[in-house]
Amino acid sequence: MRIVLSGGGTGGHIYPALAVAKQFSEEVPGTEFLYIGGTRGLESKLVPQENIRFEAIEISGFRRKLSMENVKTVMKFLKGVSRAKQLLREFKPDAVIGTGGYVCGPVVYAAAKLGIPTVIHEQNAVPGLTNKFLSKYVNTVAVSFEGTEKAFPGAKKVEYTGNPRATTVFKADKGRGYASLGLSSGTDIVLVAGGSRGAKAINEAMIEMAPLTDKLPKVHFVYVTGESYYEATVQEIRKKAGRMPSRLHVLPYIHNMPEVLAATKLIAGRSGASFLAEVTSLGIPSILIPSPNVTNNHQEKNARSLEAAGAASVILENGLSGESLFREVQRLMKDEPARQEMAEAARKLGKPDSAHILVEMLRSLAAQKA
Repeated sequence: MRIVLSGGGTGGHIYPALAVAKQFSEEVPGTEFLYIGGTRGLESKLVPQENIRFEAIEISGFRRKLSMENVKTVMKFLKGVSRAKQLLREFKPDAVIGTGGYVCGPVVYAAAKLGIPTVIHEQNAVPGLTNKFLSKYVNTVAVSFEGTEKAFPGAKKVEYTGNPRATTVFKADKGRGYASLGLSSGTDIVLVAGGSRGAKAINEAMIEMAPLTDKLPKVHFVYVTGESYYEATVQEIRKKAGRMPSRLHVLPYIHNMPEVLAATKLIAGRSGASFLAEVTSLGIPSILIPSPNVTNNHQEKNARSLEAAGAASVILENGLSGESLFREVQRLMKDEPARQEMAEAARKLGKPDSAHILVEMLRSLAAQKA
């Protein structure tokens, strides 16, 4: 088969697309892929590392109020559609899947207009503008959260699939996770991460919290800063604590995140949809710190859905400090029954076969077209 993938900007849009590619390779060996992304998004770095052909188009998002920038965006969109059609005609895909981000707009729209079977995958509880626009043109809209189906009234078909990133993580080897950190198997790991690019507020809280980590001598903390924050964060932690605490790993990025997640007992971080798919797939209790700087405040809505199910606790950014974060970590790490209840609640929300469902969907649409 020949499959085009598109998704851009952040890891939350890119990793689900890569999860679908990985599942396709397992189920349909020899499948060929073309990934069409943006010129400036993280996909231009991550996708080539997976030995997938990558092509870039230039696109930007619409402003939510009238401006000259929107006129420029329309022009970029039309130019992007033209370039996408050129790439699609050359590659001749059996199906196209978009996993969010502005770049999906011209790519999936072009595919639909060319009569190529198309799917968009919405990761969040509140759909983005691009996916709402595309929903009227694609064959199927796939959603990560039950109940999101009603957000696409104009779609031909909407199906609850979960998030394919869950499949990648579910299969991960926790033994490799421990080994990559130099820790013995069974170590109680608390992982704190601010997303694929890091988060300033969480970095500041971790700097404050670093001296407190010694109060949990049986716990090993792993903190992922994001590459741009790494050097400054390490310096500030050493200044604040007088040294690097012995049971604290500070890393700029984790390339084998699924394996590290599989070894994790408790996680604290943002509430992007891919991240939540990962923690629910593995049944990891979580402390969620939604980013307030996202469209429609969708991260808080994502987080509240887990909180309502008993799978997570939530700390809003305006209430975040080193002390408040450590207090919640300490509470959960000292209360094994509560943590187990949260783990079970998270596991019930997980959908580890998500990537398989999407592969089957794309294969079925391609077969109907053929």
